[in-house]
Amino acid sequence: MASTWVSGRPSGPSALRRATRALRFCAIEARPAVLAVSMLRFLAGAMLALPVAAAPDPAKVLQGAAAWVLSIFAIYVGNGVSDVHEDRVNGSRRPIARNDLDPRTATAAAAVTAALSLVATAGLPPAMTWVIAANLVLGYLYSGAPFRLKRRSGGTVAVLCGSGLLAYWGGFTVVVNGADGATPLSLIMFATAATCWMTLVGIPAKDLSDIEGDAAAGRRTIAVIYGARAARNVMSAAALLLAGSFWVASVALSAPLAETALAMFAGAVAVTLAGRGADAAAARRRRRRPYRAFMATQYVVHITVLSSNIGKDMLLL
Repeated sequence: MASTWVSGRPSGPSALRRATRALRFCAIEARPAVLAVSMLRFLAGAMLALPVAAAPDPAKVLQGAAAWVLSIFAIYVGNGVSDVHEDRVNGSRRPIARNDLDPRTATAAAAVTAALSLVATAGLPPAMTWVIAANLVLGYLYSGAPFRLKRRSGGTVAVLCGSGLLAYWGGFTVVVNGADGATPLSLIMFATAATCWMTLVGIPAKDLSDIEGDAAAGRRTIAVIYGARAARNVMSAAALLLAGSFWVASVALSAPLAETALAMFAGAVAVTLAGRGADAAAARRRRRRPYRAFMATQYVVHITVLSSNIGKDMLLL
């Protein structure tokens, strides 16, 4: 059916197609892989909070997870707008960088989604609203003017640490329904280890593939300042030391996380091996391998902690 026109503008099916297309490109810009692992972080926080929960409500857990993922969606779409120059230098195929998604449309979508993430906390413990608000603030500090903390590795570490810990705290908050109580040791240990993995391993792994664009944008990352070899060494050392320390602490404190720690150690080995060929002269695809290994490890670690605990308490099923 042909589209109709009103005042020179397409209406009906054409407008719907354009809106659907823009939404699809926003979802791609937000990186589905990141949205999925963000969901897993929240659910892991919820799962590990079950031992101290009186009567967890599965519907509220899912509502909280949706609010959290919406906030991450908004942050990553907004970051895509601010990253357009370096993304193009790096040869990124994300929608904004390749002109498939107008930055103004993406900015509007990010603002609307940020508002929806706050609205989605209605009926949840008040602390959950603050968790979402704090995450949105961190996202703006990371990408927005005049702060742009992403320009330096230290700023990136601070923002990602805060956002990572908020994910697990959000899951805990929803499950205990705002009630007072001690945070389980296993949750503290896992949230700390997983957040350190995201920052100490993930940041240098990502920087390896983005050296040219980061330099063009004036970012002061380890890879830009000291070179790919230094970033690779930091990444590998952090991965192996973190995974080993996590396993030792799990055993020493009798925390039910030994399987998860072993999964992280396997990932640390994979990241280290992938990094061996990620020198500055290598093609970007090859320099991207450590980051892919890092991301795969995040999935495996979180799925392991969920699967190893789900049999102990079926309240979320």
